[in-house]
Amino acid sequence: MTNGEAWDYAIGMIKVDGLEPTAEFKEYIEKEKRGEVTMEDAKRFLDKKYKIKETTNA
Repeated sequence: MTNGEAWDYAIGMIKVDGLEPTAEFKEYIEKEKRGEVTMEDAKRFLDKKYKIKETTNA
């Protein structure tokens, strides 16, 4: 399976759940497919964007 096929499969699995990746993330996926960013870059992108903020109970 090529990198592009793997991304297409992953996006298809997301859509099965009725979800759609954001346009921003789709563009990032295209950059990763073209080799402009690494998978580690993509992980950092997602971690930064979607990291759950910890809350404290005061």
